[in-house]
Parts: sequence; structure tokens; C-alpha cells
Amino acid sequence: MERATVVVGYEDAELLDIACVTSTFSTARDVGADPAYAVTLLTPGARTITCRPGLRLEANGALEHHTATVDTLVVVGGLGSERAAADPVLLAHVRRLARDARRVASVCTGASVLAAAGLLDGRHATTHWRFAGDLARAHPAVHVDPDPIFVRDGRVATSAGVTSALDLALSFVDEDHGPVIARRVARALVTYLQRPGTQAQMSLHVAAPAPTDDVVRRVVDHVAEHLDADLGAAALADRAGVSERHLTRLFRAHLGRTPAEHVRRTRTEAAAALVATTDVPLARVASRCGFRSTETMRTAFLDAYGRTPSEHRRAFVTTS
Repeated sequence: MERATVVVGYEDAELLDIACVTSTFSTARDVGADPAYAVTLLTPGARTITCRPGLRLEANGALEHHTATVDTLVVVGGLGSERAAADPVLLAHVRRLARDARRVASVCTGASVLAAAGLLDGRHATTHWRFAGDLARAHPAVHVDPDPIFVRDGRVATSAGVTSALDLALSFVDEDHGPVIARRVARALVTYLQRPGTQAQMSLHVAAPAPTDDVVRRVVDHVAEHLDADLGAAALADRAGVSERHLTRLFRAHLGRTPAEHVRRTRTEAAAALVATTDVPLARVASRCGFRSTETMRTAFLDAYGRTPSEHRRAFVTTS
């Protein structure tokens, strides 16, 4: 059964907010996500909306007429968000759909709509840094943080400006289908798999810079999609059909590191994304990402980020 995903739009919504969400979920279907996402754009009265820079976007249905169960509800932002947040009918239907949804989220100034609907009271939230102060002043019951790419607080998530919707949607794909599918989606979109954090924090690139050498490229792709497999130098060289020494020379020439260093880095970054964006127990994170134990993963985190997995999770994830 498909995961019903509803995106709420309105006049003067930001087109990129909508596209980042809808394209991420539709791409997940293309790369093997099962169950797939069924994405529906709803607007008040099923009206066609004008999005910046003047493009017209046709809705799939009327917000007020949608009665089917919603898995994920996403309210987008845009120049019209202030009017949307002041529309009592729109707010009532957002509250109605959010009541039974598994997840509720906003993009950019869509947070003001969730806040006006009372869905952010007592929660941590973010929005575009330019509008964070306005959100905090208008809704003092909301704990607004202008720094993170996105914030997860229980079943409610809020993201920063426009393209951060990609990061948020990718985290949902990872949560639903695991890191392999999430990486495939990110590669298809030619983007980064981001974890929540301030602009000064680390980000996870889902693939090494595309090496020109076919052997290195094949091995890099294999590593990214089989983190819990045997990725020792002998196994990788055997898969590539070259000697360990030659594979090491190729990796140093094209990536500036050995195969073992690349495997450790890829596993650590994948684990960091899981730790920061999910509540998966650390032992399971270690196993999924190919670490022999949580202690081995802990050492890798200390070397890479200067903090333990538990400290990393506390820094990036809030729960209600």
C-alpha cells in the first residue's frame, strides 16, 4: 500500500518548496522504494495557484474535500504564507489532516502555518533564518532555532529555506526505506544527503566525487550500497578484478585515500546521518553501516567529528 503524502499549497507558494518534496518522493519510487509514495498537491478549493516567478500550478484536489488517511502532511512556504496563516478555513483543514497523520512537516515559512494552527506549540522548530525572528515573536510558545537545516520534534518536522526541503524529504526516505534507497534518490537528484545542523556543521555527500576511472567508480558505488558487507581490501580487489596493490594505487590517485580509508569514511558518514535523523538504536546503526561494534563506531565518530554518536544525536535531534 502506497504512503499517502499530501502537500498543501496556496496562492504565492514557493514552487521550489513544492518541487523539492514532490520530486524526492516520486524519485524514491523510481529507485525501488516499496511501498512507494503517492503524492497529492492540495489547495483551497482545488484552485490553480501562482508560484514565484509567476508559474501556474494545477492542484490534484481540494484541501477541504480530502478525507482519505494521510501518512505525511507537508505545508510549504512562500510569499503567500502570511495570508495562508491568517486563513481560518485553511488552518482548520491543516489541523484536521494533521490529527491522524504519521508525520507533519513544513518547509521554510510554512512553519508559520503550522504555528498558527497550534501544531508547533511547545515544540522546537526552525524556518528560513530571515523569518525566524518573526516566527518567534508571533508564536512565543514555539521554541524557534534559526540555525538548523531542519528540526525533528516528535512526529513534527520543520525545515529551513527552500532547498532544505530536499534534506528533510531525504531524511523521511531514509527513515522509511533505509540509507541505500535514500542514497539512490540523492544520486538521481544530484544532491547531497544532509543531516540536520547549523550551516557551520558537517554535511554528508552521498557519493564520492565521481572518479574518472571505471574501476574506482564501480567500487565506490558498491561500497555505498553494501555498507554492511565485507568491504576489506581483498574483497574489494577481487570484485574489481585487480590486485589489492593496484586498487590502492587507483584509489590514492583518484580519491586521495586508500580503499580502507574510503570505506571507514563512508560508513561513518552514513552512520552520522542515521544517528542525527532517526531514533534507530546505536547498535542497529553500527550493524547497518558495517561497524563490528558500537565501540568501533564510537572511535570512528571521535576521529571524524570529535564527539561520540550519543553526543552527535543529542546535538541534532529533539523529541517530544
